Amino acid sequence: MRAVLVVTVLGAVLALGALLGAGFAWADDTDTCGISDQYVQADFALPQVAEALRQKHVEIAVVGSGSSTIGGPGGSGKAYPARLEATLLRALPDTTVRVITYIKSRQTAADMVKEFEQVVAEAKPALVIWQTGTVDAMQGVDVDEFRNVLDEGVAVLRAKHVDVMFMNMQYSPRTEPVIAINNYADVMRFVALQHEVLLFDRFAIMRHWSEVGAFDLFATTKKTDTAERVHDCLGRLLGRLIIEAERMTDTPGKEVR
Repeated sequence: MRAVLVVTVLGAVLALGALLGAGFAWADDTDTCGISDQYVQADFALPQVAEALRQKHVEIAVVGSGSSTIGGPGGSGKAYPARLEATLLRALPDTTVRVITYIKSRQTAADMVKEFEQVVAEAKPALVIWQTGTVDAMQGVDVDEFRNVLDEGVAVLRAKHVDVMFMNMQYSPRTEPVIAINNYADVMRFVALQHEVLLFDRFAIMRHWSEVGAFDLFATTKKTDTAERVHDCLGRLLGRLIIEAERMTDTPGKEVR
């Protein structure tokens, strides 16, 4: 049995620019990147992923836009999809893990839902990690319409026996005052709880880093070393969340630390 972990990535161009300009200070605990359990919690299990791991073969398809890549030579090997793969390989040394990326830009949540049927048919995923929200916020999509689209996307994927995880937008103090990002982030949190869907709250994680001074999101630079470290950290955290949720599936009700 081949199982595929599909990461649907609909990142923001503005937020990517902020990432490339950010200053980053590594925490002592690089496995968790200085983030406490309150930001990365396996609130719900991933039964399809658990079954895939029992078969010792997990493929990962990253479908998305610019926030899943890093420019420059070798950038694809340093972006967070590759770092997620490396994290899972370290945690699962007896399991085959492969990450495939499919990049599309400027898609709303509704645009991506239209492609879910095809993605599932081709990739046969165990899990879809659906990254969305920024493009909808930038285009001013009605928040109720956004919520309905999230409901629809979850229904489509679960009807295909696919686990779902949301990944929300990146945080940037440059865009927060002019784009109603918080409204869309709140909707994603509400829908995640309503449908018992895991949420990788990238927005809260990055806002925390900004508030404690780990990032200077107002700085600018053409270097990619900062983006590389940020992507590595996000890949580690995402891998940690997946592994913890899979362990919950094996032992219902068990607290995972």
